[in-house]
Amino acid sequence: MSLRHTIIWLDHQDAKVIDFSFDDKHVVNVHHEGGDRKLHHKVNTIGSGRVAEDPQYFEQIVRAVNGAHEVLITGPSTAKLAFRKHVERHEPALAKRVVGMEALDHPSEGELLAYARKYFKAFDQMNGDAD
Repeated sequence: MSLRHTIIWLDHQDAKVIDFSFDDKHVVNVHHEGGDRKLHHKVNTIGSGRVAEDPQYFEQIVRAVNGAHEVLITGPSTAKLAFRKHVERHEPALAKRVVGMEALDHPSEGELLAYARKYFKAFDQMNGDAD
């Protein structure tokens, strides 16, 4: 059985990509290089108070996905939204395989995999897949 489902959890610092079938898994961790990504907006200063998105970090995540059949993007912050926009602009083939986006705080690897298994089980049932 191929590893057909992928869940991506990301924030602005780290990403975890888990490819899995219901009896096997493969995990890739991606860490943002280049220091602290937190920026705190100060009163009476110009700018949004947000750190610019890093396309190289997003490309590392895209490489970790590596041909997944169905992808769920999750995370606690705006990073998941920025990543999805990046994928839609620069990776149209992958964008077609994104089946959802969910807010998740900071789950352990086991919690993330359990969430993904539950999500994709329901997704497969709704879409008539018999895997």
